[in-house]
Amino acid sequence: MRKLLVVLLAVTLVLVFSIHITFAQEGDIGSESNPIQVFFVPSVEAETITTGGQIMADALEAATGLNFEVSVPTSYAATVEAMCASPSNSIGFIPAAGYVIANQRCGVNISLQAVRRGWAVYWSMFIVRRDSDIYTFGDLAGRTWAYSDASSTSGYIFPFAILANAGVVPGDTVETGGHNQTVQAVYSGEVDFGTTFFSPPAMPEGYAAWQIGDLPEPYDLTVDETRTVTEGETTRLFVGDIEILDARRNLASTAPDIVDQVRIIRLSDPIPNDGVTFGPEFPEELRQQIVDAIIAFSATEGWASSIGNRDFYGWSSVVPADDELFADVRALIINSGLTEQDIFGG
Repeated sequence: MRKLLVVLLAVTLVLVFSIHITFAQEGDIGSESNPIQVFFVPSVEAETITTGGQIMADALEAATGLNFEVSVPTSYAATVEAMCASPSNSIGFIPAAGYVIANQRCGVNISLQAVRRGWAVYWSMFIVRRDSDIYTFGDLAGRTWAYSDASSTSGYIFPFAILANAGVVPGDTVETGGHNQTVQAVYSGEVDFGTTFFSPPAMPEGYAAWQIGDLPEPYDLTVDETRTVTEGETTRLFVGDIEILDARRNLASTAPDIVDQVRIIRLSDPIPNDGVTFGPEFPEELRQQIVDAIIAFSATEGWASSIGNRDFYGWSSVVPADDELFADVRALIINSGLTEQDIFGG
């Protein structure tokens, strides 16, 4: 009997110790030894993301008392892999298609959606050199296509579906590794056409704001002069007084004649903006604390030096979001016949 009591006591102590460890590990999330992992997709220059991301991390740290570690995985696929590998302590800033796949793969879910200059959506655009003989969508058949990454919503997935639905089969394809590189490939004449993101131009005071259905290039280059304006480390791109905010503007400092040399031939349907997502096992209380801190940070001056920077993701603000917003993207991926392997490889 005595031996039995000793055994029962030992088992009880082991169970108590195990439970204590389990709660301690969860409590450790956000500690110095177990910082919250913040992943940004590499859609722009990694150095810009790392610098701006750290500004955000510092602000969140000050607001919540939690510790954050910023990183930029090598690809969209690697970002999703990283989040699924850290289900209880990861935050990801990922675009629509990446979110849909991450949600399907391991239950990653979204809390906030980006707003850019009043728009909660953006577009994919097809671009060619202005001296190209490509004028209609059908002219893309057999031509060399440049895109950033097979897992990029605006760079590849939406364009792929549009091409497939139109029965247009391109020729060779070139994966450039980034939106800037795609624009550069078209500008340099290395490829026939490219696909990348489009954000509406900012119309000058006194003009009607750009609306869905308007021309993607609402100007006349025979009349309106292209120019750049440098403010600190940021170079802004204009045609007349209209500011260009699509992917071409990212080359304004190195190729100020980018609009003179590269034109848009088509836009996609609207795509939900990228958002703030959390690992499937992220503690709800911490999650809400961080969401509140991000919303508060979006109203500060530091936002413009971080994710609100034009050279970073250019978010103006954030709004609450849920999975239902991405139903159309989920359906498009399914209907296009694209599989996760097609998008992420492997």
